[in-house]
Parts: sequence; C-alpha cells; structure tokens
Amino acid sequence: MCWALTFLGVGVALWRSREALSDRQVPTMGGLAAFIFAAQMLNFPVAGGTSGHLIGGTLAAILLGPWQAMIVMATVVAVQALLFQDGGLLALGANILNMAILAPIVAYGFYRGLRILLSARREGAFIAAFAAAWVSTVAAAAATAMELGFSGTSPIGIALPAMVGIHALIGIGEGLITVGALALVIATRPDLVAPGRASAPSGMRWVWGGLAVAIALALLSPLASPNPDGLERMAEELGFIARAQEPLYTVMPDYTFPGISHPALTTMVAGIVGTLIAYGVAVGLAALFRRGKPMT
Repeated sequence: MCWALTFLGVGVALWRSREALSDRQVPTMGGLAAFIFAAQMLNFPVAGGTSGHLIGGTLAAILLGPWQAMIVMATVVAVQALLFQDGGLLALGANILNMAILAPIVAYGFYRGLRILLSARREGAFIAAFAAAWVSTVAAAAATAMELGFSGTSPIGIALPAMVGIHALIGIGEGLITVGALALVIATRPDLVAPGRASAPSGMRWVWGGLAVAIALALLSPLASPNPDGLERMAEELGFIARAQEPLYTVMPDYTFPGISHPALTTMVAGIVGTLIAYGVAVGLAALFRRGKPMT
C-alpha cells in the first residue's frame, strides 16, 4: 500500500512540476536536495538520550512549492536508502510517503494557511514556518506509527503516543532550523517567500551557495549526536528493533566511505559524496522532465 501511494504521489509531483518547472529552477532543486541531504546527517540531541534530524520538507515546500519539494525530498530519501542503507530498502516506500509526500504537503498547506491568517510582515513568515515544520514532523511521525500498527509490527495504541511524543520535541528542532534557514533567505531575497509566491529562486549564485553550505555541513557530520533517532529509540523500547533485516548489499553503510578507516574522515567523505549525488540526481530528474515539456 505504501509503495502504491508513493508511486502515485511522486508521479503526480513529476507531472505537476513539469507544467511549472523553468530551466533556471532545475539546478536550484539540486542545490536544495544537496543541502537537505547534508543537514539530515547532523542529528541533534533531544530528551531521553534520543536524537532528531531535519526532515526539510517544510523548507523545500516554502521555497519550491509542494510538487517540486516532493521530488527533492524523494531524491534525498532514496539516496540515503540506496547508497547508505539509511532507513532500509524494505521501508523505502513508507519513508518516501511519510517524509517526501506527506510532510511537504502538510507543511505547505499549513504554511500558506497561516500566512493568510497572519500578516504579510516578516514575523508572520517565521511563525508560519515554525508551526508548519512542527506540524509536518508530528504528522509524518503519526503516519509512521499507524503504518507500524497496520503492519503488525507494534500496536497503534502503543506506537502512536510514543512516536508523536518524541517527535513533538524533535519538531521544535525542525522548526528552529527551518526558521534559521528561512531567515537567511529572507535577508537576501525576501521576494522568494512573499505571500502568493511558490516558485524556486533562480540564478546559479543560489545553487553554488547552497552547494557550498551543504558541503560545509557534510564536513561537520562527525559532530552529529550519536544517540539513536526517534524511530530507532522507539524500536528499542518497544522491542521490535530485532526484526530489522540485514541489507541485501552495502555501498557506503552508515555513512562510511570504503577504504577509509578514520572515523571522522570516512563520515565526511561519505557525506560529501552523498551530497553531490543528491544534487546530481535531483538535477537529472528535473532536467529530464523539463526537456519533455512542450514548447510554448
């Protein structure tokens, strides 16, 4: 079921993006995919020996609109699973559904609704972004809990409050990071987040700047919290972590680069490689569907 909904959601996103995507937006999608991939490597500590990390769906939806954000997020989640065995192949459909489809849609709808209710002032954008990031994080966690329940992995009555509880805290970090990134954008290009605008920033200056920040974040990846993330912590506490299966293959497992034994260096190199791959895949997908667009 998750795979069916994922294919449907990504298919609709590709179709809708094809209608609105401009040539100058193609590399921008790559730059944002690279940034989100690298930022997700930086787990931050939360209560109870648990860590969280940025999802990024809200930031992508605000800057790109929901459809292109879904493509960017699907790229990030797929690269993580296929190259780094992060999240697992069996759960890839569910992970894309939750983080790449549900999170951006919820975030975009919530953000746009609050921007209408609030004023067009800068503070309104920050409040709306924080709230949208928090709500989308909790919504994705709730969806994960329900999927665990329907699959028989953990009863919904146990999984749902556990997942929502810990991700209510993680959502605060998501909101703060989203607001921080948005503040940087507003300081330089306030028109990009003006009410009624849902198009990506243009110009290679944005792309190179975003890619440089992404690589810098990848270099900081060894500083990430070693604590398990919210889902892993819950799996440990509820006892279903033992059901995890070994991957069918390994490329750069757990963000380590083959042949490099130094713990920090192997993580940094793997992070940089993954960042560049995320950029390339997002650009490739956007360019492919852009080329298929009829001339007007």
